[in-house]
Amino acid sequence: MTTTTAPRVSPQTLSNAFETLATRFQRDFFTSQSQREQHSHTTTWIAPQLPDAVVLVRSVADIQDAVRICARHRLPIVPFGAGTSLEGQVNAPFGGISLDLREMNRVLAVHSEDLDCVIEPGITRKTLNENLRDQGLFFPIDPGADATLGGMASTRASGTNAVRYGTVRDNVLALKVVRGDGEIITTGTRAKKSSAGYDLTHLFIGAEGTLGIICEMTMRLRGIPQSIAAASCSFGSVKGACDATILAIQSGIPLARIELLNAAQVAACNAYSKLTLPLTPLLLLEFHGSEAEVAEQSSAFAEIAKDCGGGAFEWTTRAEDRTRLWQARHDAYWAAAAIRPGSRPMSTDVCVPISRLADCVSETEHDIERFKLIAPIVGHVGDGNFHCLMLCDVNDPDEVARGHEFVHRLAERAHRMDGTCTGEHGIGQGKQDYLVPELGPEAIEAMRAIKKALDPNGIFNPGKIFPLP
Repeated sequence: MTTTTAPRVSPQTLSNAFETLATRFQRDFFTSQSQREQHSHTTTWIAPQLPDAVVLVRSVADIQDAVRICARHRLPIVPFGAGTSLEGQVNAPFGGISLDLREMNRVLAVHSEDLDCVIEPGITRKTLNENLRDQGLFFPIDPGADATLGGMASTRASGTNAVRYGTVRDNVLALKVVRGDGEIITTGTRAKKSSAGYDLTHLFIGAEGTLGIICEMTMRLRGIPQSIAAASCSFGSVKGACDATILAIQSGIPLARIELLNAAQVAACNAYSKLTLPLTPLLLLEFHGSEAEVAEQSSAFAEIAKDCGGGAFEWTTRAEDRTRLWQARHDAYWAAAAIRPGSRPMSTDVCVPISRLADCVSETEHDIERFKLIAPIVGHVGDGNFHCLMLCDVNDPDEVARGHEFVHRLAERAHRMDGTCTGEHGIGQGKQDYLVPELGPEAIEAMRAIKKALDPNGIFNPGKIFPLP
């Protein structure tokens, strides 16, 4: 990981800023050790770096005031939603405040006839879908964790439904963002398309809180399908599973979800979720549509799977069976972590063109064996994105070194295959070394120029995506 050095604000400046923040936010301003620790946890090997304080905001005006106070004192601001990011995005390497948006969790408007809604950034995807269910609508992006929508937009999250419904990038129509001087940028409207000026909406999606604070979001919605079927199919090899996926997509089968678990991950899920799946590479699938369409899609995929060496193809429309199967997939992180109690899980992801996915996974499995690591694999096979969860003893320097070399080789492999070092986790602190090799120094300089223009004081989540100069 590339390290950065930048001075914190002086103790006197910090004291002055705290006095102003405490007066403005009163009971929503916290400096206790426990609150600071809760807002700096990470799910990687990156050590937690605590903010100096936490500010809980409840309105757009609260965000604006916090930004203006921090800008005046050059105090860093680290946005915080549910804290589910995976590359150290919520760390505060230069101190400052953690800006907690969890109380900004309202649905402001639902336009069912237009299939969109307006929400605050602190609402989680599960809560949003609970609010939409009675209207026959849902928000389709499902990264597994019950993340906030603001956090999902900031990391350009994806998930199991991306093969049919796209990523967050494809499902945000407009944003309102508080910029570095406390003023609000409106990036778009509820119209489904526009050619009016720069595409500012997508500039902030994936910016990881480094350009401004998202304070309102307009999101695309979908109708809840009449029928949903979940299916599983085992294969003798990763290549067979990937070949079946490619053929299904080329054949126009509208898969809603298609997930790959390697044999190690299947074994972990069997133990954790009390399943009896064959201990070979596995595809988990989901089909959406009318009852006739779902039956037709399932039958068509079963034929393709058979031609690619797939075993028994089992599918069901029973809600409880579907829930159990997908809950096992969403519990993959905890299932893998349970393999080696006491170890520190480190989740990393890459994404390659789907035609190279089998090669990438196979070479990665070879590296896992070569470096004597425990690292189950699960992936969104429909878009070429997969995750490795390494389970390492962080007190063993040799094992940690092997783990870092494994991650380095994985990122280089993705680049060699015309892919990316991260499909949906983001850069944060953990993958800064791979951004220049992926995009080139010219692109990084353009990013720096954009940040300077929108955040002239450098207060928004400093030290993330690229190091401070």
